[in-house]
Amino acid sequence: MRQTWVRELSGWLAAALIAVVTVAQIASTSRADLLLRDSDSLVVALLVRSVAEGESFDWVMSSVLFLPEIAVFALLWMLGSVFALDVNAIFVINAVLNLTALYGAVRLAAGRRRGGTAPVVWSVLAVGVFSLVAMTETSASRDSLELASLLATTTYYSATVIAVLVSVGIVRRVFDCTGRPPRLLYVLLGVVAVGSTLSNPLYAAWATVPLSVILALAAVYQRSREQALRLLAWLIGGTAVGFVARIPLSEWIANDGSAYARPTLWPQSVAYYGGLLGERLSTPLGAIGTLMLVGLVLLAVVRSLRARTPGARIVATAAWLLPVLVTVGAVALGTHAARYFEPVAFAPVLALVASPRALRVPRRAALAATGGAGVLLVVGAGVSAPRVAAAAQHPNADLACVNDWITASGQTGAGQFWTVRLPKLHLDDPSQLVQVDHQLNTYAWLINRSDFDVGKVTFLVEDSQSSPWALGTNALPTAVIPCGQYTIHDFTPVELPLGPARS
Repeated sequence: MRQTWVRELSGWLAAALIAVVTVAQIASTSRADLLLRDSDSLVVALLVRSVAEGESFDWVMSSVLFLPEIAVFALLWMLGSVFALDVNAIFVINAVLNLTALYGAVRLAAGRRRGGTAPVVWSVLAVGVFSLVAMTETSASRDSLELASLLATTTYYSATVIAVLVSVGIVRRVFDCTGRPPRLLYVLLGVVAVGSTLSNPLYAAWATVPLSVILALAAVYQRSREQALRLLAWLIGGTAVGFVARIPLSEWIANDGSAYARPTLWPQSVAYYGGLLGERLSTPLGAIGTLMLVGLVLLAVVRSLRARTPGARIVATAAWLLPVLVTVGAVALGTHAARYFEPVAFAPVLALVASPRALRVPRRAALAATGGAGVLLVVGAGVSAPRVAAAAQHPNADLACVNDWITASGQTGAGQFWTVRLPKLHLDDPSQLVQVDHQLNTYAWLINRSDFDVGKVTFLVEDSQSSPWALGTNALPTAVIPCGQYTIHDFTPVELPLGPARS
C-alpha cells in the first residue's frame, strides 16, 4: 500500500514539474500574450475581481459560463490577496494547475494498476508528450491551430478539456471492473456531464456525442450491454439536465451558441481550417507538433484494434474518434473558430495510456532511468521557475502610462473590446473604463453591464486593434496623450453620451 501511494504521489510531482517547465516555455514566447494579455483571456479574471470588490453583479457571458474556471481562479485570487500576488502571477499559477490537472484526468483514464501495468509512468509520459506539443506553439494568435497551449489559459475551455478526459476515464473504470461496477461511477459521470454542460455546451460535442457512439457500439455485445446502456443513460441524461439548468441563467448568456452553426458555410470552413493547417505546417516547430499528434492518432487506431480489454479499447478508440468526429462536425457546421478543434490536441495522448503495460527492463536500469528523469525534471523546473516569475513580472510601460493617466484624471473613459480590457483589469478602479463599440454604443459582451450606468465618458482609449471611431458628434479632443501602443483622446470638459447596449 505504501509503495502505491509513493508511486502515485511521484506521478503528481512529476506532472507538476512538467507543468512548470511548460508554462515557462509558453510564457517566454509570444504565446504569453494569449496567457496574460489577450482580451478574450481576461474574462475570468475580470469577473472574479468584480465580484471580489463587491460590484453590482450584472455580467453578460457568451454561451460559455466558465463556472469551474471561475471557482479555481477565485480561490487563487484569495490566496493572492494573502501573499500579495498580482494578477499575472495568478494567471501563471493557474496555468500550472491546469496542466497538472491534465495529469489527474489522464491518470484516471489509464485505469487501475494491475500486475504487468505501469499506469503512472505512462500517464506522466502522456502529459510530457502533450507538453512538448504545447511547447512547439509560439505565436500570439488566438486563431491558429496551436491548440495544446490553450489549456494553460483561464478562458479557452480548460475545465471542459479536463471533464472530457475524466468522462473517458470513468467509462474505462466501469468496463475494467471484474464484478458489478460501483453505482458511484455512473453517478459521477452524470454529475460531470451536468456540471460541464451547464458551464460549456461544447462538452456535448466533445464528450457526449463521441462517447455515445462508442457506448452504442459496446451495447451491441451482450457481455458489455448493461454497463454501456447505463453509462449512456447517465451521460445523455446528465447532458440534458445540464442544458435545462442553463435556462434560469439565460439572463447572463448573450449568445446561446446556435448562431455559431452555419452549415451552408462548410466550404468556407474547409478553406479556413485548411489555411490554418498550412500556417501550422509552415514552421519547423509547427510541423513537429503536428507530426507528433498524427503519430499518436495512428497509435490509437492500432491500439484500438489490438486492445485486450474493453476498457483499453474504449480509451484507444476515444483517442482517435474524438478528433475525427469533432473535426467533421466543426466543418459540417460551418464554424470558423480554431479552438473548437482542441480535442485534436488533447485526445490523442489517450493512446499512450490505453494499454499501459509495464516494460520489461532490468530493475537497476529502471531505477537509473527513473532517477535520471527525476533529476532532469527537478533541474528543469528549477531553471524554469525564474523564467515564469520574469514573465509574470515583466513591466509594460505602455499599460502603466495609460493606467497612471486614467487614475490621475479621476474621469471615466471608454474603449473597444480588444483595446480596453487589459487596462481595465489592471486599473486601481476598473469602473473608470467602459467597454464600447466604435460608435460609442455600450458593448455587452463578457463584461459587467453595471459599468454602463455611468452614461457618459470624457476620454477614449485606442490602439492598433481599435476600429475607426464614428462618434456622431463634432466634438474634438482637447488633448491627445500618446502611451506607446495606446493613445488617449481626452475630450474634457465635453461629455460623450454612451449609446444603447449591444452584444
